[in-house]
Amino acid sequence: MTDHVAGKVVVVTGAGGGFGRLVCIAAAERGARVMGGDIDEPALAALEAEVAAAGGSIATLKTDVTRLEQQQALVASAIERFGAIDVMVNNAGVMPLAFFADHERAMEAWNRCIDINFRGVLNGMVAAHDPMVEQGRGQVINVSSIYGNFPVVGAGVYGATKAAVDFLSESLRMESRGRIKVTTVKPTGVPATGLAGGVVNPEAVVGILGPNAATDFTRFEAMAAGQLPAEETNPESIRYFALAPQYIADAILHAIDQPWGVSIGEITVRASGDGYIL
Repeated sequence: MTDHVAGKVVVVTGAGGGFGRLVCIAAAERGARVMGGDIDEPALAALEAEVAAAGGSIATLKTDVTRLEQQQALVASAIERFGAIDVMVNNAGVMPLAFFADHERAMEAWNRCIDINFRGVLNGMVAAHDPMVEQGRGQVINVSSIYGNFPVVGAGVYGATKAAVDFLSESLRMESRGRIKVTTVKPTGVPATGLAGGVVNPEAVVGILGPNAATDFTRFEAMAAGQLPAEETNPESIRYFALAPQYIADAILHAIDQPWGVSIGEITVRASGDGYIL
């Protein structure tokens, strides 16, 4: 089968860790030319060294996604280095789950969430838009979340930013059909990404678990202690409980690995045994 990843120029935000890092590594392994952006320069340096050591083609640039001019510089650097921008992966994000009653301690994190998850994605889309239109084709992949599907307690701000990503994505798709294809990727809970480190109130995850909260809180505790049954940690088992980040990266690569005329519009990836209700 034809490999539609090899040779493409793929720009990834939030490339220093989580899904972004895995996408950069996987895309480079498949022969893509990768430009990674992140605010964490040491993480970018480590990524670049790892990919280069494996023979991949990568460049990186310190990038604050909340600043349009820095996203434009990231795209310009990709074009200068590799001659084009084929795919823009707007991946950078934070997840400050909290109840409205937590506002005194959550407000700063919420503002940052709005700036990164909403403004950051918009900036990435704007930065990539004109070069892609001038080239005659391109692909934007926005990492959203099932939290954007429907409002639940404990995720008012985070869910709103992801719903905004869904709106932005579909609007761009309609405006740019035949020139830019758009994919929205919606992970469920993926504990190993480090996003949980930004949660303001751990109890706020109750909204996405609903009636499964009582049992699943116990399972999360067992997972953290390394005490989950083997069948719940094995992706070959139908009872697989917590999705590994690699499966989200695989979904993003799947969206890239299509002919230019085929667009994967939306992907939701979950563990078959997870308890998330959205």
